[in-house]
Amino acid sequence: MRYRALTVAREYGSGGAAVAKIVAARLGWRLLDNALVQEIARAAQVSPELVRQFDEKVDSWLHRVSRVALWQGGIEGVAGPVGSNVFDAETEAQLAGDLIREAYAQGQCVIVGRAGQCLLQDKADVFHAFVYAPWEQRVKRIQQRVPDCGDASAEIVNTDKVRAQYVKERFDCVWSDPHLYDLMVSSGLGVEEAASVIVQAMSFEEHQ
Repeated sequence: MRYRALTVAREYGSGGAAVAKIVAARLGWRLLDNALVQEIARAAQVSPELVRQFDEKVDSWLHRVSRVALWQGGIEGVAGPVGSNVFDAETEAQLAGDLIREAYAQGQCVIVGRAGQCLLQDKADVFHAFVYAPWEQRVKRIQQRVPDCGDASAEIVNTDKVRAQYVKERFDCVWSDPHLYDLMVSSGLGVEEAASVIVQAMSFEEHQ
C-alpha cells in the first residue's frame, strides 16, 4: 500500500509541527499547517490572523444559539445575532474540512492538526501519527517560543483542552485515544529523530 497522506496530531509544545515539517520535506510532500490557514483565509476572504483566532476551536454556547436563532427567525432574549457572513469557528472548521479532503484527493500531503485523524479515519491509505513530549520539554519550548505568554504550564493545559474539545464536539472522538493513530511518538527523542521514526514506520507499513 502506498500512503496518500499523513496526519499529525500533537500536544501543545511537543514540537509536533516541526516534526511534521521535517517529514514533509523528507517525503517531498506538501505541508498543510500554516498553508492551510492561508488557504482558509483566501477562501473566506478574511485575514490569516482572524483564521488563527478560531483555529481548532469551537464557538461558545451563546454564539451557537445565536446562529440557530438567526436561521430559525430569532429567539426572544438571545443577544448578539450572528450573520451568515460572519467568520467563526464553525465556518473555519467547515472550510478546513473541505480543504483537508481536497488535499487528500490530490495526495502527497502532511496535515497538521485540525482533526485530520478523524476526518480521514476511514481512509486506509492515510497514516496517522501523534506527537507528544515530556512535560518539562513542552514548558521550556513554549517559554522560548512565546516569552510573553506568562504561565506556560497553564497555556499548555488550556491549549490541549481546547484541541481535545474541538475533536470531541466535531467528531465525538477522544483526541488522545491511541486507537485513532498508527503511531504515537515522543519528540523527547529529538524532532529529527521523531520525524525519522514516522518516515520509517510509513515505509515499513508500505512494504507489508
